[in-house]
Parts: sequence; structure tokens; C-alpha cells
Amino acid sequence: MRLGLLTQWFDPEPGPAALPGVLARGLARRGHDVTVLTGFPNYPQGHLTHGYSMAGLSPRRPRLVEESDGVTVVRVPLYPSHDASFARRALNYASFGASAALAGGPGLRGLDALWVNYSPITVAAPMWRARYAGGVPLVVHVADLWPDTVWAGGFAPEQRSGAAGRSGRLLSRAVRGGLDAWCAAMYASAHTVTYISPGVRGILAQRGVPQEKLQFAPMWADESTFAPATPQLEEQARQWRRAQGVGDDEVLVLYAGAIGHAQGLETLVRAATAVHDRPLRVLVAGSGTALAQLQELAAATQDGARERVTFVGRVEQSQMPVLMAAADACYVGLSPDRLSAVTMPSKTQATMAAGRPLVVCADGDVAAIVDEAGAGWSTGSGDVAGLTRILRAVCDSGRQERERRGRLGRAAYEATFSVERAVDRAERHLVQAAASRRR
Repeated sequence: MRLGLLTQWFDPEPGPAALPGVLARGLARRGHDVTVLTGFPNYPQGHLTHGYSMAGLSPRRPRLVEESDGVTVVRVPLYPSHDASFARRALNYASFGASAALAGGPGLRGLDALWVNYSPITVAAPMWRARYAGGVPLVVHVADLWPDTVWAGGFAPEQRSGAAGRSGRLLSRAVRGGLDAWCAAMYASAHTVTYISPGVRGILAQRGVPQEKLQFAPMWADESTFAPATPQLEEQARQWRRAQGVGDDEVLVLYAGAIGHAQGLETLVRAATAVHDRPLRVLVAGSGTALAQLQELAAATQDGARERVTFVGRVEQSQMPVLMAAADACYVGLSPDRLSAVTMPSKTQATMAAGRPLVVCADGDVAAIVDEAGAGWSTGSGDVAGLTRILRAVCDSGRQERERRGRLGRAAYEATFSVERAVDRAERHLVQAAASRRR
């Protein structure tokens, strides 16, 4: 079959942005002719990845076409940005949507079905062109719940403009109503709407998506990066720990990923700096808009007797297996918010795939999945006292117990979240969507 993926994020962008590539290659390995319509890579730095340039594009050649691992990748220009500016972030999203609709049409022509990475919702423009101009059936994959994620990220109109009182509420209500209508139209145009976190099903049903359209399709991990450590990798991890000044007797809790206000890292810093009586080390790897604020908090709360929280900056994707193998446990957190109960950070699956236990500071689905699997420890979002107790428990648990929980997490990953399971689901939904077109 001729299958397509529409996603703003794609290789060589790292982290969760790399996951659409894993799906595309999985479908190609099963014999499908796969085309991906995406943008020029710029995440997470906010500038074009080395080796890519839009300078050669022109009205006669408005896109770049690549062949990689049996997948045809069509790249269209966009405005590169990934910072705290609402205007630049909106321009990044909107430029891809417009460019993909205008210049990316040939990449979506003649498809049997199209998988749409729903976030950001500006992908509606090329998605609707494929659906209504080309008759291509759609599977819309809801990775981020819009417009809720806009409000949770601090980008609501009254949050950005400072508008207060009745005028602020009216503006917010008008924007929210427009975005709700936009999203509803996206759902209505889809043959199937898939979601990554169990609690999202009820929300989408309340918003009018028919139950028969809704299918659970959790995220997977990049298994070429996240897998149980080999003896060689464990030796590299021991060397890395020593290079970071982490003693063999210290318990290392790792956070690796984006450093923003949604990840609950302030709770982690406050809890870690309160653990004076255990050999605990917390390493934070990554970059983001909240990094400077987090570093200031760590400097203010550490007593100087021993540095419990350190920041190692952004780490290349190729080094992630070493970091995961070096960690005794990995942190997944979410700031207190109504949306956090139905949010499933992709690092949950990555940690389980690597066979490392999880320390979860979040409400709802992510905590329930980890607790049910026995894959770590959990407490609620923003619970500093609860997380402090958990960090002490991780230190007291011993290596065998931590490894046991890691193995349970890996088993749960293989049963539910693996790439093989993900490709099975995607293929089934795309084939069913294609069949609806023939009918």
C-alpha cells in the first residue's frame, strides 16, 4: 500500500521528534511504500540542523526530497524556532502548515491512507488538502491535546497579554472557542482518531468524537537508542559516572529531556536538596526555557556541604544509551495541572525500554501505568514531601530491587508499547482507513 505520514517533526531531530521516523521505517519494512511530509529539522535548538539549508529552494524547486531506509522524505521550508517567544513559536507552526499545504501536495498525492501527527494543529491545512482535494482517508494521532496544551504552556491570551478581568476572560473564551472548533473539524475529517494516554478517550468523547472512531495507540521508544544495557555499555556508563564525579556508592537519579515549566523539575530540585542523609545524586541533562531559573533554585537550596543536583547540559542522542545505563533510576515529572492527569511523556516508554526503574512525580495515567507494572515509584504532581520520601526509598532499595523494577518495566514495555506493537496498530488503522475509501 502507499502510506503517508504528515508530521512537523522527523529525523534527524532527537527525542520524541525522532519517533515518527521509527514508525515510518517500521511500515516500510513491512513492504509498504511510505512517504513522509515534514519540515526542515530545527528542533530543539531552534536553528537548522547541520547539513541542511533552505537556500537552494525556489518556486520551481519548493521542496527537498530525500530517500532514507526505504522511506521517501519530502521536506518543505519553515521558520525555525523553539524558544519562549509566543510569536516565533506560532510562526514556526504556521509556516510549516502553510508550506506543507502549498508545496507538499505532490508528497501526499495518490496515497491509500495518511497518518497525521496531530500536534501542532496547523497541520490541518495540508491534512485537509489531502482529505478533501485528494480523497485520502486520515488517521489522526493525538499526541498532545489541543487547545489544552496551549493553556498549560502559558500561551493563553490572558497569560500572554496580561489582560485582566472581564475583557481577559472574553478574549480567552473567544480564542478557546475558535481552537475547539478547529480541533473538532480535524476529528470530523478523520476515519480514525488515536490517542496515547488512556484518560484522553473520555475527553475526546465528551468533545463529540464518536466512540467508534477512538483507538488507543500509545507512543513507542526509539529502540536503537533505548534498550537494556550490554556489558560493554555498562563499562562505558561506569566511566561516565566517574567523569561526572558520581561515586560508585552514590545513587544516581537522572532527568534527561526538555527543561521547561511543564516537566515538574522544580519539585525534583526541592526534594533532592532536602535529602541530606542519603548518598543521592541527581543529574539534569538537557536545555530549555526554564534552565536558568532551575539552576538558580538549585544554587539557593543546596547547603554547600555536598552538591546533590548538577546540570550537565544538552547531551547528543548518541550518548543517551550511556546516560540511561549510568542511572540507577530515571525521573518523569509533570507540573500540577488539569492536563497532567492525561499526559504521557515519551520518556516513560524510553525508560521502560531501557530497563531502568522510574521515579514518577505526576498524576493520573503515567503514574497508574508505572504502578501497575511495578516499574518504579510514584507520587502526585508537585508533591515535594512525597518525592523526598521516594528519593530516600530509591537509595534504600538496593541495586537488586532497582534492577527488578527495571526488568518489570521492560516486560511491560514489550507487552504494550514496543515498536512492533506500535507498527501493528498503525498498520491496522491505516489499512482499515484505506478500505473505507474503496467502499
